[in-house]
Amino acid sequence: MKRVLLIGALAVLIVGCAQQQQTTEQVNVNEKSIVRTQPATLEEVEEIAQFTSDDRCFQQNNIVPAMGNRISSILVKVGDRVSRGQLLVVMDNTQYSQMEAQIANLEQDYQRMRAVYEAGGISKQQYDQISTQLNVQRTALNNLRDNVELRSPIDGVVSMRNFEPGDMYGMTMPILQVVQINTLKVVANISEQYFTQVKIGTSVDVMVDIYPDKSFSGRVSLIHPTIDPASRTFGIEVTIPNGNGELRPGMFSRSTIIFGKSEGVMVEDVAVQKQAGSNERYLFVAERGRAVRRTVTVGRQIGNRINILSGVEAGEEVIVAGLSHLVDGSEIEIRN
Repeated sequence: MKRVLLIGALAVLIVGCAQQQQTTEQVNVNEKSIVRTQPATLEEVEEIAQFTSDDRCFQQNNIVPAMGNRISSILVKVGDRVSRGQLLVVMDNTQYSQMEAQIANLEQDYQRMRAVYEAGGISKQQYDQISTQLNVQRTALNNLRDNVELRSPIDGVVSMRNFEPGDMYGMTMPILQVVQINTLKVVANISEQYFTQVKIGTSVDVMVDIYPDKSFSGRVSLIHPTIDPASRTFGIEVTIPNGNGELRPGMFSRSTIIFGKSEGVMVEDVAVQKQAGSNERYLFVAERGRAVRRTVTVGRQIGNRINILSGVEAGEEVIVAGLSHLVDGSEIEIRN
């Protein structure tokens, strides 16, 4: 008898708890979330794109002879500024001196043969042969001189020195390296969506971390004609004047391009949320008393407002407060 009473009591308790839970769930379902909305507006927005970039010297030349030889002297050190045509390195000139003496003898022979030719003592063919031989030797001497006296092909700065006088140059690395840094080129990879908008001469602002409050102006000087299929980007080069030497090759920089102004949909940035574990951005729009979830593509942020590239139209009521418990389809009550 006691067992029957105990079972009955438990059954009544379970039924009562179930009814109470059902009532609570019904209340929660019917409860409306209090939200505040603001219409998405159409505003004029500067279309700006920013990309990471690298600063590089405008031109770089390795100072090397055409053949291995002993280094007689190096006339500059790292950091020295040099001008175009300046003598930088002198190689051993033993072979040059020998060829110079040979040409001197050949020129004497040529002068004698010329006098004989003019007197009719030899044929024109014989005269042309020695003349050609002399010209060939002079050309060889000039080439040899270029490999004995190494000069700078540009105005620049010595950035590398790998040998010392007396070393035997074995063509493993350059003796010197000269770079031009009074003008720099900045290299950046840009998203393919801007391919038709970037032109030669497009203005670019460049900033580096060591000058946080200063930007450097340059212009696009080269556009790579192909797009990388892996990254969907294309390369550009930006030429920047650097007469005061503030910038240096190897610096990490950020390049900003302004493509002009256009009308765009703007909403408060608090309305836009990020889906956990992904890069998806979304917001809620109020429609007929319910919160409707919209996936959006975002653009540039200006102050506390953000440009919506797709997903919301101007005039739609975007929920900007009361977002914490919203899901797609939640009943809402708007209190603005």
